[in-house]
Amino acid sequence: MSDHPRITIEPGKRGGWPCVRDLRITVYDVLGWLASGMSEADILRDHPDLEAEDIRACLAVAGT
Repeated sequence: MSDHPRITIEPGKRGGWPCVRDLRITVYDVLGWLASGMSEADILRDHPDLEAEDIRACLAVAGT
């Protein structure tokens, strides 16, 4: 899952789950927000450290 440059995995961070750009936001957090009906704009507004490309990276790695 870490084949995307925006997705990082660190054993001591968030239990080793794939995170976005060394942030403490996991790919699964982003996918969960999207699945719950949040739009990209909603997510970016609520999480200003994220960028639109981060959301696309999460979707890309989820589809692989």
